[in-house]
Amino acid sequence: VQLQASGGGLVQAGGSLRLSCAAPRNIFNINTMGWYRQAPGKQRELVATITSGGSTYYADSVKGRFSISNVNTMNTVYLQMNSLKPEDTAVYYCNVETIRSNYWGQGTQVTVSS
Repeated sequence: VQLQASGGGLVQAGGSLRLSCAAPRNIFNINTMGWYRQAPGKQRELVATITSGGSTYYADSVKGRFSISNVNTMNTVYLQMNSLKPEDTAVYYCNVETIRSNYWGQGTQVTVSS
């Protein structure tokens, strides 16, 4: 199962990007959808998550700048990224957790220039 992530690109510091990720409609019982990122030479880190009930979590480094949302009926999750910083540069991966499984997207590159 492949999640389709899109929306990455090159942006100047202070700019905005919106990432989206769609999971196949045959994935059921989704508990949590989220975004992770991995910068060169660093471990993959959690950016934000949202539960099926709408509860959200943000890493301290993105609080107040990023916003996660989803459309449960469409199995789609979004990440609105504002006030981007060069340290936000990374490959961003979407993730879907169900009762039984954990699915990952192929990653989308976000590059923030100073």
